[in-house]
Amino acid sequence: MQTTNRMMMPSLLHRACLHRFAERDISRPEIPAFDHQSALFPPSLSLRLPASRHEPIAGRDRKCTLHRPHRPLSSIQTSPSALQPCQQRSSSAYLDFSVSTTGMLAGVKMSHTATSAFCRSIKLQCELYPSREVAICLDPYCGLGFVLWCLCSVYSGHQSILIPPSELEVNPALWLSAVSQYKVRDTFCSYSVMELCTKGLGLQTDSLKSRGLDLSRVRTCVVVAEERPRIALTQSFSKLFKDLGLHPRAVSTSFGCRVNLAICLQPHRLGKLADQGTSGPDPTTVYVDMRALRHDRVRLVERGSPHSLPLMESGKILPGVRIIIANPETKGPMGESHLGEIWVHSGHNASGYFTVYGDEALQSDHFNSRLSFGDTQTIWARTGYLGFLRRTELTDASGERHDALYVVGALEEAMELRGMRYHPIDIETSVIRTHKSITECAVFTWTNLLVVVVELDGSEQEALDLVPLVTNVVLEEHYLIVGVVVVVDIGVIPINSRGEKQRMHLRDGFLADQLDPIYVAYNM
Repeated sequence: MQTTNRMMMPSLLHRACLHRFAERDISRPEIPAFDHQSALFPPSLSLRLPASRHEPIAGRDRKCTLHRPHRPLSSIQTSPSALQPCQQRSSSAYLDFSVSTTGMLAGVKMSHTATSAFCRSIKLQCELYPSREVAICLDPYCGLGFVLWCLCSVYSGHQSILIPPSELEVNPALWLSAVSQYKVRDTFCSYSVMELCTKGLGLQTDSLKSRGLDLSRVRTCVVVAEERPRIALTQSFSKLFKDLGLHPRAVSTSFGCRVNLAICLQPHRLGKLADQGTSGPDPTTVYVDMRALRHDRVRLVERGSPHSLPLMESGKILPGVRIIIANPETKGPMGESHLGEIWVHSGHNASGYFTVYGDEALQSDHFNSRLSFGDTQTIWARTGYLGFLRRTELTDASGERHDALYVVGALEEAMELRGMRYHPIDIETSVIRTHKSITECAVFTWTNLLVVVVELDGSEQEALDLVPLVTNVVLEEHYLIVGVVVVVDIGVIPINSRGEKQRMHLRDGFLADQLDPIYVAYNM
């Protein structure tokens, strides 16, 4: 059966429409969910999503849909003539378009071979079998969300409960209610979904518990992200829903990017599996010296030390994935004590960027890079993210030592100030802590000035009081002089569907005088 599955997977997208799906509604059946007979990449999959988030629909009118494959892909008998269109496994299976946090729209090409290897790695890492039910609360338009919505259940034969994240804006309890109702053991979400649940259900845990909401069966809750793990958010989510039975070890993170949609994925093993010793090692958290990090050096310190920064492991590296830390300028390998760019070698790397102008070669270095010395034969893909690897003393189920990957931030978002490299999230975290009325913060550079934009949740009279607080904390903790402080209303800082701040869009709005600020202080 496994051999047949591997031989047939290159035609996964071409023959996904051979499956018959039975839909089971959680609430009401009025909203159409999916039409698997139409074509997005002819012939392929297409989605018809529920009503837009802007339409005022009552919470109980929302639904999520359970897709139950009639039989796994490997059990379908296909004639040799049906396999001929996909004999060229290196040909593109689909194009994955996404917008980066810097506002750049780009599409990458995923081949049939890469798609097959990708689905296989996720199946092995998460142990997805036909008996599994997986709840997915992610946007299905690109990245790992698209693969989980449309492809993984076709490959593995498991059942997928699909929940559009926009529905949680009307009914924040929809996702957790579905997980509880169907006794789901594995679920995927984003940081925006986790934040919606934390803010919307923070005062309703007793009410949810009285209604019978039970999360004790959840063994894996993976947060899909393309950034540094948010330790504070994941910890607050775990503590908040602990009374509903959610195990603290169940919440974990993942990491992926354009060149490789999923590099790390940490599935925990709870209950009997953990008692049998088959569980993977828990994600480790280290504390690094923030001052050394600005010089691209990694120096571990004790928890609570001055200028310490907590960094959580981004998840267990997927099967078949090799990672190396390289200098982004010299392209030479770097040791554990240095911060460098994360390079990845994997069978499910993207093939390259897609462009209608035929200049793919201009960015080919991102997908076909080689080290300047050392192992110069292996072809690596450059993720564009800075991080470091640590060889831990922990062992996984196979008895091998566990390599931990720590992501620090995106290379294109890092700010070069005073000859040092600063990451916006570190400055923003310091600013948010200064005052309870600051709900969100974003920083960027304008010429040689540091611009800090804060969202105010309070009266406009407090805006002037925030300026000295912001300038003092940035000077004391990061040794930087703030050039401009902008106080705006809630919701001005643009955030994408993954919960990531669009700092370059905010910068463009600032330069075009479109922010409509409450107060602006120049030349601090």
